[in-house]
Order: sequence, then C-alpha cells, then structure tokens
Amino acid sequence: MRYETEVIINLPRERVIELFDSFENLEKWQEGLLSHEHISGEPGQPGAKTKLLYQMGSRRTEMVETIITRNLPDEFSGAYDAKGVHNIVRNYFHDEGETTRWVLDSDFQFHGYMRILSLFMPGSMFKKQTRKTMEDFKKFAESA
Repeated sequence: MRYETEVIINLPRERVIELFDSFENLEKWQEGLLSHEHISGEPGQPGAKTKLLYQMGSRRTEMVETIITRNLPDEFSGAYDAKGVHNIVRNYFHDEGETTRWVLDSDFQFHGYMRILSLFMPGSMFKKQTRKTMEDFKKFAESA
C-alpha cells in the first residue's frame, strides 16, 4: 500500500530541517515514542540503524529504522521494520520562502500474519495516522 501526504509548515525550510533532524526532538512530536537506541552505523547517516520503542494503546511496538537517504535539506528517507511490516518513508522538504511544504511518501509492505490483517484494515487508517504525525510535527515546530 502506497500513499502520499503533505503539510505546509509556517517556517522557513532551514528551521524545519533543524528541528526535524534532531533525535532530541523526536519525543516532543512523535506520540507514544518511549525510547530510541542507536544500533549500528554512523548516527544519522545512510545505513545507520536505530531501535525505536513505541507505546500504542496497551501495546508496545518495537521497530528498527534504517536510514536510506540523507540529502538534507531536500530529502530524508528510511526503512522501518516491525513484526510483519516493512515501511519505506521518503520525506521531501520544499522551500517555499517563509513556509516549507513537507511531502511524505509512504510504502507499506506486509508479510506473515500482518498480510492477512492488512486485508481488513482500511488504507485510510494509515493515512490518518501519518497525517496526525505530520500535524504533530507542524504544531511542535511552529511553537518551538
């Protein structure tokens, strides 16, 4: 399942990237993030792996982020792997003067039992969560 979402952030791209590209800021805008732990590679660079632990309702979910592309301020892309799910996320940041257009392209691939469950989960559920996360970052960034 692949989809694209975008949001306009009322800040110049330079400031958006400064806030986005900070592990210290993750917990300020990623709801449910409990911890992040560097696993391997040079932090923040292609090939680097980070373990992320989230609390989602009554369930804890662990995923591993692998950075694919770091071409900031234009693009930051990564692969996110959790039990039964592989997600490639491409973030593009477009300079529009005093604002920044953030475009997120997400490609979910399901395997194992998640492949069966995904047949019963509406795609709109994933888009809604992505939109919420992007709006959470926008709110954080604009108030920072």
